[in-house]
Amino acid sequence: MNTEPLLVLNQVVAGYGKMTILNGTTARIPRGAITTVIGPNGAGKSTMFKTIFGLLPARSGTISFEGRDTTNFAPRQLLDAGVVYVPQGRNIFPELSVRHNLELGGVALFNQASLPTRMDHIMQRFPMLREKASAQASTLSGGQQKMLEVARGLLLDPKLILIDEPSIGLSPLMVQEVFAIMRSLRDNGVTILLIEQNAKQALQMSDYGLVLEQGQTRIEDTAPKILADSRVVQLFLGGGLTQLERAS
Repeated sequence: MNTEPLLVLNQVVAGYGKMTILNGTTARIPRGAITTVIGPNGAGKSTMFKTIFGLLPARSGTISFEGRDTTNFAPRQLLDAGVVYVPQGRNIFPELSVRHNLELGGVALFNQASLPTRMDHIMQRFPMLREKASAQASTLSGGQQKMLEVARGLLLDPKLILIDEPSIGLSPLMVQEVFAIMRSLRDNGVTILLIEQNAKQALQMSDYGLVLEQGQTRIEDTAPKILADSRVVQLFLGGGLTQLERAS
């Protein structure tokens, strides 16, 4: 069994214009597991994902995927390497059918001949999408649209999926359904790196957790240990992550 992390960030610095958001972020993301990134607004969670996926340049530090330096790779290079990014919000083509949305996800496939087989596999994994294949994507519920986004990414047979805030605007029941899909993906060998506003729920279904504050990693541990950490509980109670510095 390969115990080396799938993704490693080492002292990554990134930001927007003159503003630095990631201030030496370090992380080791285990293979075949769900890791949830938590932290207050402005901690750098989404910036971290955008930097990993090449949407934002790293000013310094390194990012490696499967032991290969991928610092400042373009998104297309990362897709080819097996990294998929599902950003927050809805990122579908609402006037197109569910099937057409999926087919557009397959445009990035190197081997286009494999698309029909992969489409069939996705339809089997997501029966709801198969049933609504001819419907306009705009007619899907919020949770169904998020499933469509995830399914579109899975067409590329990724090794790592970055998912940013999948539960925004979803009912509690649909949140549980989306979480169940992520657990199923994990059980099938896909590594998931997740940002989630429902931090406690996300950690409860995760294997590992990462706490960011001011663009730096404050805690990196198994999810159960993070849930039991009094410093993190202080965050959930509204005490703020600055407690981490006082407790260190």
